[in-house]
Amino acid sequence: MACDLWLVPLVDVLCHSPDNPFAEEIALYDRALHEAGLPPVPVFGYMPGLTGDVAPVAGFDYDALHFLRRAYLLQVCGLPVTPVDELGGDYEQLLEMFESTAQQSHLVWHYDHAGAYVPLDFGAPLANEELLAGGGPLGSGHGLLRELEAVAPAIGIDPGNPPAAPAAPERPTTLEEPAAVGLYDDSPYGRERHVWLGLHAAVTRSLGQGAMIVFS
Repeated sequence: MACDLWLVPLVDVLCHSPDNPFAEEIALYDRALHEAGLPPVPVFGYMPGLTGDVAPVAGFDYDALHFLRRAYLLQVCGLPVTPVDELGGDYEQLLEMFESTAQQSHLVWHYDHAGAYVPLDFGAPLANEELLAGGGPLGSGHGLLRELEAVAPAIGIDPGNPPAAPAAPERPTTLEEPAAVGLYDDSPYGRERHVWLGLHAAVTRSLGQGAMIVFS
């Protein structure tokens, strides 16, 4: 099944519009951030060249996302990172054995099909009953970037000079639709690298322009 990542510019022409389609989500995130003693979702003033247009930035298969999460968990738990052809049950075992570690990870503790990363720096993903009943834990873009940079060498990527990111999806994909084929390179970590590059492109643009990353 395919997963799309969208950039939602946190610009006033969108966020302060009465027709803002993300108004409820941003209000929910603001409440969760306030509960954690953090500032609200930032909203930036309009600048030439910056619009409120929402656009896809990356896409990948859910299974490939779990491959990357597996690699990160193995590394952060001090276990050898090895390539596998299929996840089998070892990823679920990792999640069970290292549940507290997983819940501290912005990369791992996030719903596959929903939820967001905001351009604010905080330690662990935020979760409350409202968040978990909807889009799931709220992630930090800064935290996600740190974790991507940490796992990059284990899957053959230089985080300071990564390969070019894959092209963004040409159109939205549906939940039941498979991700586009022929996307992976021929390295043993082709799946992990493809997802890493998509997430890295999304988060660097998010932090650079002041945007929210939304999973769909």
